[in-house]
Amino acid sequence: MNVRRLIPTTAVAGAVVLGLTALSACSTSDAADGGNGDKLKVTASFYPMQFLTERIGGEHVAVTSLTKPGVEPHDLELTPRQIGSISESDYVLYLKGIQPAVDDAIKQSGVKNTVDAATLTTLENHGSEVSGHDHGHEGEEEHGHEEEAHEEHSEGDGHNHGEEGGADPHIWLDPVKYAEVAKGVGKSLEKADPDHAADYKKNTDALVAELGELNTAYETGLKNTSTKTFITTHSAFGYLAERYGLTQQGIAGIDPEAEPSPARIQEIHTIAEKEKATTVFFETLASDKTAKTLAKDTGLKTGVLDPLEGITDKSQGADYIEVMESNLAALQKALGAK
Repeated sequence: MNVRRLIPTTAVAGAVVLGLTALSACSTSDAADGGNGDKLKVTASFYPMQFLTERIGGEHVAVTSLTKPGVEPHDLELTPRQIGSISESDYVLYLKGIQPAVDDAIKQSGVKNTVDAATLTTLENHGSEVSGHDHGHEGEEEHGHEEEAHEEHSEGDGHNHGEEGGADPHIWLDPVKYAEVAKGVGKSLEKADPDHAADYKKNTDALVAELGELNTAYETGLKNTSTKTFITTHSAFGYLAERYGLTQQGIAGIDPEAEPSPARIQEIHTIAEKEKATTVFFETLASDKTAKTLAKDTGLKTGVLDPLEGITDKSQGADYIEVMESNLAALQKALGAK
């Protein structure tokens, strides 16, 4: 980053002005950046981080999400303009290990108020019964080596979640963990913008209370069910399953759209019969082909369980809380809630 020192300051100033002009000429979705006056410029890596900063920051922040609606966050590649906009942020919130491209860009951005949501709660490993999606291994290589020895594949299990990095990053799907993250985000916004600390605190308390109600709804709604096992093409629900005493069975394969092997289909069929599972869940941002194939081969129903990595027109709700309520209804139906 020391290259700048070698360039005359006038050249740097000129480049910055050019960069800003290019930024302000961009798409309407970034229009909020223009004319936000003294608002805190916040960059969020993807929807769960955007939701937190918008709800807690309220009228004092202008939030830009690096992941546009409908884009699978794990596949995100950043444009030079996005990388530039990270550096110009007052505050950045991201979740390490989900999006390697974002992790790298943030590391190099030099923004002082940078918060990794993973540090605001405790991450866990979700091993054997959780298989499927391979999230951001590249981004977690540095943690990989000390973890490698402790967890091997179980036979026929597909990929254990984050088996190189060890930790499962999907903390936002557990309302209790998400509330812990919300509290940390609130405190860090208070520090980044002390003038509006009282509002950030008030907004944080309101959101934490709402997440508490959501947790209670899940606890009571999933207490009495005829089965505790659900099958999913995207193994994102390890924390949720653990919180409410459920078992997530992921379909093998790193890619959520990959075809499961015949052996895994047979295994899922056996599990479904034994555990009285009724439904194969797929997500909104990926194809439902795998779920439909599996359902046809095993006589199961299909349903949507949304990992809430982005909100689109197809989402079963307008924001995090609404989609989580839809997920609860889908789980109650699939698990035979009484």
